[in-house]
Amino acid sequence: MRLGLFTICLAWMGADPGVSLANPASEKTHPNVVVILADDQGWGDYRIQGNTNLETPNLDSLAQQGASLERFYVCPVCAPTRAEFLTGRYHPRGGVRDVTRGGERLNLDEYTIAQAFQSAGYATGLFGKWHNGSQYPYHPLARGFQEYYGFTSGHWGIYFEPPLEHNGVWVRGTGYITDDLTDRAIRFITENRDRPFFCYLAYNTPHSPFQVPDRFFDRFRDRPIELRHSGPEPENVEVTRAALAMCENIDWNVGRVLEAIDRRGIARDTIVIYFSDNGPNSARWNGGFRGRKGSTDEGGVRSACFVRRPGVIPPGRKIAQIAAAIDLFPTLVDLTGISCRPPKAWDGVSLAPWLLGQRDDIVDRKIFSHWNNRVSVHTQRFILDHQGRLYDLENDPGQTVPVQSQFPQIAAELSQAVEDWRREVLPSSPDDRPFPVGYPEYPTTYLPARDGVPSGEIQRSAKAPNCSFFTHWKGLSDSMTWNVEIHTPGEYEAVLLYTCPASDIGSVVELSLGASQVTATITEPFDPPLRGAEFDRVPRVEESYEKDFQPLVLGTLRLSPGRETLILRAKQIAGEQVADVRAVILRLLP
Repeated sequence: MRLGLFTICLAWMGADPGVSLANPASEKTHPNVVVILADDQGWGDYRIQGNTNLETPNLDSLAQQGASLERFYVCPVCAPTRAEFLTGRYHPRGGVRDVTRGGERLNLDEYTIAQAFQSAGYATGLFGKWHNGSQYPYHPLARGFQEYYGFTSGHWGIYFEPPLEHNGVWVRGTGYITDDLTDRAIRFITENRDRPFFCYLAYNTPHSPFQVPDRFFDRFRDRPIELRHSGPEPENVEVTRAALAMCENIDWNVGRVLEAIDRRGIARDTIVIYFSDNGPNSARWNGGFRGRKGSTDEGGVRSACFVRRPGVIPPGRKIAQIAAAIDLFPTLVDLTGISCRPPKAWDGVSLAPWLLGQRDDIVDRKIFSHWNNRVSVHTQRFILDHQGRLYDLENDPGQTVPVQSQFPQIAAELSQAVEDWRREVLPSSPDDRPFPVGYPEYPTTYLPARDGVPSGEIQRSAKAPNCSFFTHWKGLSDSMTWNVEIHTPGEYEAVLLYTCPASDIGSVVELSLGASQVTATITEPFDPPLRGAEFDRVPRVEESYEKDFQPLVLGTLRLSPGRETLILRAKQIAGEQVADVRAVILRLLP
């Protein structure tokens, strides 16, 4: 069930491939790797960064016992950062240009860090939010991961006992999602403690909806927030309380991971990396940096990044060299000593010499940040923002006074660098990739409402598509379509995931693709309540509420290879509306 696009890779970092810049001594030939990624945790959401609003002793300990990359940059939003970590390359190169409706997918010809470590003999597991493609072979199990537990979408609508996927099978999560993902990661670490493992623990918090167990939220309930957001956007203190409570829950769970590593006696043989995917998801204290999630300014793209390996990485080391998510792949290749020659050149470089204390010098490089056609570029001292304004971050980290008039040559050089980067890296054509269907090694294809296009009166259940379902299906001219490409010819069982109240049963629906079509009548009512609001600490804005959906077998389609439009429509409507729809499932029959 895994797609091995390439079998070997050998480290490239601007030097002779095969020459490692670092050769750390180790009791183990190839150390384990644990990468923990938070979702929407800002640079300032840690006690060690000076935020007295919360306690993060376990996260702080990673910096105290290892190294802190003081100027570490990610992307303004989720999927691009994840793609850059996975590939060591800027996200537009890999086709990632959105966070939903297929734009989050990482191109299939990109080689991932998981494939590299799997090829090197590591056990590989991903636990949490993937956000780089759902349908096989975009799925994690085709990108180098041998075990997967989590969800592939960009966000989820409920964090308590949510629907999750385990190696292609939908299951009900246990308890609070961050705790559950951590339990699974610890189990993976335990099961593979006698062999090298690569564990990617990708949390989906403190991303909204703002849900967190009582024992964490109670610490913040009605508590004064002393450090406040300093920008023009007003701070919602209730959101801040909930987000910080979620950060403290993350800290507790990271402590559980570290304890599991220590208890099994593998701390000296395990590299632990922690960072976040973008700036904070609300206006809250963030060190005075301008911008937040979605912005290419400092506050939107600067993240904490801590790297620990006792006995190898000097404790308390602070690295001033600017660095980015694109650097983590080459860095981990170098720190672990695996052989790796990427089929496409990395944009990132290895930070191993700095982490190991072999270098303290500063290399004045350029790091580009991109989102929604906005591009900024960092050097060691300056940032040129997306409007062409130059700021001296050494003396003005809050980006308050433009200095292009004082440094016209630097401003001109960076403006040209941005134009060159745009021409080289940004796509020149729209994204029209279809959703793949029908691989024998992964025969079931899930086509959620997120990836479909509604027409007529049909609406999404919420503004953000990621965990939405289709509703208001009321007319015979209404339809839902999916742009798909059939990989394998044959017969496919078609299933509709629906809800329908008893008063509306009896509608006849048709699913068609090319010349093949099936019809079925909705005869069984299924109308469960919406879930999620009961756990929200503050009212949600964009995410849909969740509910259970029931499968209706529509019939069998005979499909040929090629690209077509899958169409779902009603032939007869028995009540006020047809049904709510979460997904269409196509399963390649043996």
